[in-house]
Amino acid sequence: MSSINRRLMGTWLGDRLGRLFLSVLLLLLLVPAAWLGTREAAQFGGISRKTERDFAVTRDEGGKAKELTYRAVTKDGQELALNVLPELKTWLVICGIILLLRLLWLFTLSFPAERRRTAEILAPLKELAVKADELSRLEFSEDKYQLLEDAITQLDAGGNLSLRDSELVGIEAAINNLLTRIRESNRQQARFVNDASHELRTPIAVIGGYADMLERWGKDDEKVLNESIAAIRTETARMKHLVEQLLFLARGDSGKTQLQLEETDAGALLREAYEESVMIDENHVYRLRESGEVLPVQADQGLLKQAVRILLDNAAKYTAKGDEIILSSGRQDGHVYLQVQDTGIGMAEADVEHMFERFYRADEARSFEGTGLGLSIAKWIVDKHGGHFEIVSREDLGTRIRIVL
Repeated sequence: MSSINRRLMGTWLGDRLGRLFLSVLLLLLLVPAAWLGTREAAQFGGISRKTERDFAVTRDEGGKAKELTYRAVTKDGQELALNVLPELKTWLVICGIILLLRLLWLFTLSFPAERRRTAEILAPLKELAVKADELSRLEFSEDKYQLLEDAITQLDAGGNLSLRDSELVGIEAAINNLLTRIRESNRQQARFVNDASHELRTPIAVIGGYADMLERWGKDDEKVLNESIAAIRTETARMKHLVEQLLFLARGDSGKTQLQLEETDAGALLREAYEESVMIDENHVYRLRESGEVLPVQADQGLLKQAVRILLDNAAKYTAKGDEIILSSGRQDGHVYLQVQDTGIGMAEADVEHMFERFYRADEARSFEGTGLGLSIAKWIVDKHGGHFEIVSREDLGTRIRIVL
């Protein structure tokens, strides 16, 4: 670890020294040029590219520079001659003082602080290396290996590894942590499969029931025929929607869904969603509040709009006919946000904590049609954009969901 620390500090120090010498060099070049330009402008009333300029060195008998004369002659014959050697010596002294002060600051204040910060950053890696080295030096007897092997073999699905051996405490803790994560993953998978099966069971049962009706009476009763066809279409659409949502989440979990990021005006995207909602939903009053500025974000336009549409669909589902749904966009602490606010049934605080879980539906929401997957999809999309949700909800008052990017 010390070699890594030395390399990092060497790279940092080389970078800082390079910047320091470059800044002093620029200062040494720019200050004299600015001074000569000022004198020339005062003498000639301006600076012209047609002015002829040169330097001449006068030396004493020993060959030492006695004068450094700057001579400028304009096109109309005006002449300026300056001995710049005293000023040049002054500039060199000033630049030397600045360089020394900067070097003093670098090595007495900045370098030690950077060294401490680098050591803090590398501390976890150093600790990991020390622990790994300790484990590699442990010499277990054959009995220790046999004890570990027997304990793992006899471990049941719900139990923890207990070796009762001080030398194997670290291995025991690591295995138990791994087992805990595996069990939690298995529980989530089992719940997901159970919930998906439950959601699919209802439309399949409805389709089967109407198919039986068609077989018995549909051939002779036109009313039964039309009712069965309509019901089968509705349940088929519901099942298709559910399967599409499941496939979206499965592709997302497996990493197959890739975002196509491009610069997007979040305000314009929200405006599109607003106009679509006004067009397709006549049962609610939609309001749009815009910040009046361009809100650029790096986003996958299709997926981000899908997340907003999910929020709008939920708002429309739980808001009474004729009530308002308000869309707004703007900036918050330097971040762009998109917001959907409704005056619907609202949620209890306990339900807000679980609202993004797959298939989760609050008791009040179970009487409304839905799969319980929409908000999970919206969360996946927002998470992939590096954003987060802010939710304020009160029962019987409504819900405000803000996407912060």
